[in-house]
Amino acid sequence: MKTITVRYFAMFREHAGVAEETLSLDAKTAHDVFEATRARHGSTEPNGHCKVAINDHMADWDTPVNDGDTVLLFPPVAGG
Repeated sequence: MKTITVRYFAMFREHAGVAEETLSLDAKTAHDVFEATRARHGSTEPNGHCKVAINDHMADWDTPVNDGDTVLLFPPVAGG
């Protein structure tokens, strides 16, 4: 188990009801963290539409997470 801080933005924050939480997870990648939070908070957004950062650096979904990391979850953003 790893202790991971997850920061939520926009609709993810709405689903979670908090801006940030610390979780104990058996997660190997950013995708694993995303799936755990989706199950926990009922989000139906597929990860392919979302962005992720680890420790304030943009990352891929297959980027490993380590104990003590902070994972930031961003929903899809439309531009104009």
